[in-house]
Amino acid sequence: MIIVTGGTGQLGSQIVDRLLQRLPAGQVGVSVRDPDRAGDLAARGVRVRRGDFTDPGSLAAAFEGATQVLIVSTSQTGEAALAQHVAAIDAAHESGAGRILYTSHQGAAEDSRFAPMPDHAATEQHLAKSGTPFTALRNGFYAGTVQHLLGRALQTGELVAPADGPVSWTAHADLAEAAAAVLAGKGGFDGPTPPLTAPVALDLAGVAAILTDLTGRTVRRVVAGDEEWTASLVAHGVPAEQANLLLGMFHAARHGEFATTGSDLEDLIDRPATPLRALLEPLVTAH
Repeated sequence: MIIVTGGTGQLGSQIVDRLLQRLPAGQVGVSVRDPDRAGDLAARGVRVRRGDFTDPGSLAAAFEGATQVLIVSTSQTGEAALAQHVAAIDAAHESGAGRILYTSHQGAAEDSRFAPMPDHAATEQHLAKSGTPFTALRNGFYAGTVQHLLGRALQTGELVAPADGPVSWTAHADLAEAAAAVLAGKGGFDGPTPPLTAPVALDLAGVAAILTDLTGRTVRRVVAGDEEWTASLVAHGVPAEQANLLLGMFHAARHGEFATTGSDLEDLIDRPATPLRALLEPLVTAH
């Protein structure tokens, strides 16, 4: 049985949906914090059990009988993130799973300027020491992040943000399909995968150009100073810690940490990756 953690989350739910297109429901299970939210999956024949990374004791039952466990990374950062990932890895190992998979990131590195990346690197290191074969899915940067970086660009015609660099904006749906393909036996990856990304990396000037084309109105890229930008976020209610974490993403991007692209994602899903333009169109239409 293949167990997917976070089976009701944004990525996990899509992975389960793609798995059910490939495998009988009886071969798929989910580990979720709130089983009541997974009623639709249970109705489709998926095994639903409670599993909470912060309650390691719950994971033994959630992972029981697993041949593979896919650990979807937590939204936490720092020590909290690593502790949760370690708990899940250890539980998967103790359950006797034949392989542990983990949704890592193409930018995973101990010296990254973006806080989640060292967390991913440390998790991969623990996976390598677990004694169970593992696959770290080096996912491209989630394209859904872009909408949170636009600010009031569609209203003002100015995309204001700190200096950045090219980023391999990659659709959740594509990464979910790739994860399902790997779980179903495609690819044969052992250890960290190559970058699973869209084939093109774009900076925010490129995003502004797409918005200009979609709206028919000029959207200009305006580079804000780091301190000015974070102060603006804080003034609008964003906690200072969160604002500084986001600033780290720009620091990493301007140093090329997310610029690498490749063809491995498209090879896994047997089609072209979803272009960022296709993901921005609904935002423009809704505006």
